[in-house]
Amino acid sequence: MNRLEQADALDGLTQVLRRAVRAVPLGRSRDVLHGRWLGHPVHPVLVQVPVGAWISSAVLDWTPGGSRSAAVLIGVGLAGAGPAVLAGLVDWAELEHEQARVGLLHAALNTTAVACYTASLTARLTRRGLRGRLLALAGLCAVGAAGAVGGHLAYRQASGTNHAEAVPHLVPPGWHHAGPVAELPVGRPVRRMIGEVAVVVVRGAGDTFHVLADSCTHLGGPLSEGAVENGCLRCPWHASTFRLTDGWNNHGPATAPQPVFDARVADGQLEVRLRTPPPTPH
Repeated sequence: MNRLEQADALDGLTQVLRRAVRAVPLGRSRDVLHGRWLGHPVHPVLVQVPVGAWISSAVLDWTPGGSRSAAVLIGVGLAGAGPAVLAGLVDWAELEHEQARVGLLHAALNTTAVACYTASLTARLTRRGLRGRLLALAGLCAVGAAGAVGGHLAYRQASGTNHAEAVPHLVPPGWHHAGPVAELPVGRPVRRMIGEVAVVVVRGAGDTFHVLADSCTHLGGPLSEGAVENGCLRCPWHASTFRLTDGWNNHGPATAPQPVFDARVADGQLEVRLRTPPPTPH
């Protein structure tokens, strides 16, 4: 897996495929498929349908009298694979290069599984039961391998995780100095450090100040290098947008909001304090 992460020879293929996925006119449905409404990626939820159906079919396949029910479950799994694949693709199109390379193997194994189960169902419908069961077994092996690769993506490479989750645990309670107000330009994001945590400060009209964690919740992009647009801050890496007032994720692949800080001015210094509880939509 480590060698696969560094296989930059795959980047040409991944770039072509990612451009194709991004070019599909999904509109706001893209945010739905990312799982922004759920608060975390929806792909792992959707895969429960095909994986659960196919595991159950394997049990029935080798149980006396269970072949017909196994065929029904294989069909259910194939029907459920479509939405899971679509959600996985829109997530994969916004990953970093190392993650995208591993994602290619994950996708290839899942494609193999779908092909095996499609062939298995076809064999069953043409009364070739043993062939159908063997193909289903091969499909289950491919699904298991794909799951292991998906685990590497999620837990080793932190794909789909909240990359700002640690902020509330690292910022001590109370107010903290964030530097002189005179050094903060109006309308342009500026990076400041609160202890070991980077924050982004945006000074608005009338000396209002908005402060968010600088590390984007999607993949850790530096929001201080992004752009202010219509009361939101856009990440420069994958274009997730966050409301300046409360950190809520308005659009993009980010499924979690940004940690947000209260701000005040004292003796010409900007002071910030982590806002709790975390932001909620409204």
